[in-house]
Amino acid sequence: MLQRRLQDAADELVGSGAERGLQIAVYRHGAQVADVVAGSADPVTGRPVTPGTPFHVFSAGKGLTAALAHVLADRGVLDLDAPIAESWPEFGAHGKHAATVRDALTHSTGVPGLPSDVTPEDLCDWDGMCALIAGARPWWEPGHGTGYHAYTFGHIVGEIVRRVTGVPVARAFADEVAAPLKAAGELFLGVPRAEVGRLARLEDVPGYADAPEGSPALAVAPHGVRPTAAFGNRADVLSAAVPATGQFTARAAARMYAALLGPVDGVRLISADRLRELSTPVVDDVDRVFGNRAVLSSGYAIGRLGTDPGDTPTVFGWAGSGGAYACADAATGVAFAVAKNRLTADFGTAQRIGAIVAECA
Repeated sequence: MLQRRLQDAADELVGSGAERGLQIAVYRHGAQVADVVAGSADPVTGRPVTPGTPFHVFSAGKGLTAALAHVLADRGVLDLDAPIAESWPEFGAHGKHAATVRDALTHSTGVPGLPSDVTPEDLCDWDGMCALIAGARPWWEPGHGTGYHAYTFGHIVGEIVRRVTGVPVARAFADEVAAPLKAAGELFLGVPRAEVGRLARLEDVPGYADAPEGSPALAVAPHGVRPTAAFGNRADVLSAAVPATGQFTARAAARMYAALLGPVDGVRLISADRLRELSTPVVDDVDRVFGNRAVLSSGYAIGRLGTDPGDTPTVFGWAGSGGAYACADAATGVAFAVAKNRLTADFGTAQRIGAIVAECA
């Protein structure tokens, strides 16, 4: 029933023109119960979406980076309450010495912004970006408020990972998360250049990319790195480590979230104790960048997209600009993901899918 309802919804969304290409996947108690595709991966060639077509999902990739941090914390490699400067001394400049790894995961280090002239090439320069962030003056006292770290989240968490493991974040993710899940070809923090052609091609809905001067969005994602189709289709961006973003198939993302909840084909990414920490809110505050209510665990937004966090307090996940989304519910054992290539300013598709999943799964 769930597979049929989701397929009907996907076919309707594509048939109406609301979506171009779409993937939906659902896991329940470690077993896949729905895997839906519809439409085309490339609006020019008409290449169809398959279950194995990866999508660039912008900030939905933050959920992948956060999962890696918790896998390492569960093994004792990473201490969430340690100051970032213990492993990355340069980060302590300008009063950031007390900021912790947990502050990084909760967007609380006080360095959400980027220079207005930052370019895609800058964003792809790992060492340059980390030096820029380490040398930044915080907008507020670290640990005393949250504000959306659109890009800096990924470089901060990713550099911490590199410092404690000795390997780049994309490789650490591939080794510690994607490989155990047998999802190495569908779950990435940067796609190998030879595989970029497998990805779905993104397209903007008219008006999607608009950001008027003075918009807080431009303070954290300036014009040169706005999450548009032109930006998200660039081979250098897709193959670089920009771990505030990522690439996934819906079935691989749902599988990863399911493996945070419990075993999936014998693989469990984290312990039950770690799951409780990962899914428990530690921040309920006003976001200092956008002014919205932010309810966060260490690495995830709490509450299913489109619902009040108080109504779905056991759900954790992350959404991406343009409409991608993935999450899990610690109470029901259900995880689901939505990937799409028509970039929209709202999350209507993911919210519609979430309502169907909640009703049927």
